[in-house]
Amino acid sequence: MFRFEKFDVWKNSADFANLVYRITARFPADERFGLTSQMRRASVSISSNIAEGSSRASDTDFARFLQIAYGSLMEVVSQAMIAEKQGFIEDQSYREIYSNAEEVGRMLSGLKARLLK
Repeated sequence: MFRFEKFDVWKNSADFANLVYRITARFPADERFGLTSQMRRASVSISSNIAEGSSRASDTDFARFLQIAYGSLMEVVSQAMIAEKQGFIEDQSYREIYSNAEEVGRMLSGLKARLLK
């Protein structure tokens, strides 16, 4: 088992990416290279940065990757808001992304704080 697989935040962020993939599958075809791609790449980046950061030699380096993951999470929230305003997703889907993002964000912040103690 790799180190990153032990972190609940990694598991939750991978689940979050799956949620984003499921929701963006309903986007219009002409958004395939627009918001669909942007949201998917940003959501995958979250768990990827956790995994990559966990391999670093120091907790300070790991914490830096968690901050990058948090930035990607905020990208998805912003993009989801735009998608909702464009009518690509319903309010319920937006709220599902938002509430899951809040949870992943809390977990990222908590792990970062523990690493920097």
